[in-house]
Parts: sequence; structure tokens; C-alpha cells
Amino acid sequence: MIWKGFCSFIVLILATRGEGQLVENFYGSTCPNVEAIVRQAVATKLSQTFVTVPATLRLFFHDCFVEGCDASVLIASPNNDAEKDAPDNLSLAGDGFDTVIKAKQAVEAQCPGVVSCADILTIAARDVVVLAGGFPFVVELGRRDGLVSQASRVAGNLPEPNFDLNSLNAMFAKHNLSQLDMIALSGAHTIGFSHCNRFANRIYSFSSSSPVDPTLDSNYTQQLLLSCPQNVDPSIAINMDPVTPQTFDNTYFQNLVRGKGLFTSDQVLFTDPDSQPTVNDFARNPSVFNGAFVTAMRKLGRVDVKTGNQGEIRLDCTRFNS
Repeated sequence: MIWKGFCSFIVLILATRGEGQLVENFYGSTCPNVEAIVRQAVATKLSQTFVTVPATLRLFFHDCFVEGCDASVLIASPNNDAEKDAPDNLSLAGDGFDTVIKAKQAVEAQCPGVVSCADILTIAARDVVVLAGGFPFVVELGRRDGLVSQASRVAGNLPEPNFDLNSLNAMFAKHNLSQLDMIALSGAHTIGFSHCNRFANRIYSFSSSSPVDPTLDSNYTQQLLLSCPQNVDPSIAINMDPVTPQTFDNTYFQNLVRGKGLFTSDQVLFTDPDSQPTVNDFARNPSVFNGAFVTAMRKLGRVDVKTGNQGEIRLDCTRFNS
């Protein structure tokens, strides 16, 4: 358990949590070049590995769904009991962490002690989407970094790959995110990747009557069986979008229409009649998807943010200030 002092913990519990006072251009007078600095750091990291894109975007999502968008997922614990050490977070790629840490160092060099790690992660998440071909949008800033990071807080707060539509909606609704927001945010899987064990049940042990999930396209099933044979190396990962895996676009939704959703929680968005119309709409109209994604990302960025004395401006994103 990682706490930055008992008093800080009490302040966190008693403080009002919610959307806080986020505004565009929050650092206009204190660090006016912050977004350009972060963008350059992200672009440099992306030039080294494309994993920067899905890793940073997933890091943002996991951070916001546990304790809110407060960079608590970045804390490193000597006892391996911080948020990032929870089983559901062990698959977060190191390139995402490195992206934020490098961006923070660059920002600190020009604006020491001014910009929070939570805001840098928010900017970086937007930047990787844009650099991968997504629609540009303005982010709201003004978050403080959280004072609590506990592995025990993670379980049950992140969507699972076997979730049905009701389970997905219930989890997102806890954060004031609608079904439309949830479906739009799922579109981030267009540049995602997954380890084989996260979906192996769909191709080897789906049910007693059928080892393969019948909603899977047969050709896609064969592709998955070749990529993920039984007893495959657990480090092997495959693209969630088999068509345009390095482009942020609406192909994810076109794949769902064709039975090529990797997770049960992906494919259910098309097989469930309540969500199918939205998937069809996004599959046909990239501009509609892009607009919904931008709206959902801005709403996600407001989840349980800390402002004022609810948090701090970390000097090192991996450590609480002493």
C-alpha cells in the first residue's frame, strides 16, 4: 500500500471528487509551450516504436478508471503494491510509461514544478491518437497528481474481455460515460494489441457444444489459431485490428460487422441489438466515429480529477513528492 502520508490520505477522502476545474489552455501563462513540448517527446518516442501509441492510450484509460485521471498508475512502489502492480495492470506496456516520463522530463526542463503528470498523460494520450491518424482535438487541463496508489484498488474497476453489453455499460456509467461513449472509446482497439490468453477461450474452449465462438468469422478464427497455438509463449501478442493495425480509424467497427472482433466484449457491440446500430453507424461514417471519440475522450479526462489541495504536482511521475 502506497500512501503519501496519513494526512494526505484523509484530505483525499474528505475532498469533493468529480470533474474539478478543468479548462483549455490552463498553462497559458505558466507554461505556454507545454503541449508543443509533450508533442515533440511523444513524436520522438513514436519514431522509436509504434507501441508508443497503444501503450500510452491504454495507460490513460487504466489511470482514469482507477482513482480517476490522476497519474496514480505511474507510481512505482519498492514493495510492488502500487496501482501498476495489480494483476490487471501488469500487461501495461513499458513504452507508455516511458513516453510520459520522457515528456515530463522535457516539460520540467522548461517549466519546473508547474505541470502535473496527470495532465502530461492526458496530452500524450491525445497526441498518440492524432499522430496515428486520428482526429485532432483540444484537451482540458488543470489536474493535480493523486496522493494514493494501491494495487488493491484496481480489481473490479476495469472492463474484462468477456464482458457483455450490460456489464460494459454498468462499468462506464459509474464514470458518467454513456453507452455511446463506451462504444466510441472501444474504437481505440483499432490500434491495440492483446496477449493470446485474453481471448484463447473464444477459439479453444468457448462452450461444451462448440470450442470456437460461433460469432467469429471462420477465416479470422483460422488466423487466430495460427497466431496463438495452444501453449503459445505468453509474451506473444497480436493486433486487435487485423486490417489497419497502425492507423487510428473506424476499421475496428467494420471488423465487428464482419465477425472480426478479438474480445467477446468487442464482438458483443455488434451482436447485441441495443448497440449494433451505433456500430453500423461508426463503420459507415468515420467522421461520426471521430466526433463521438473526441467527445468521449474529453469526458473520460474529467473522471474523478483532483484539483487544489486534493493533489500535488509531482516532480517525478513515478514518486510522490517527499
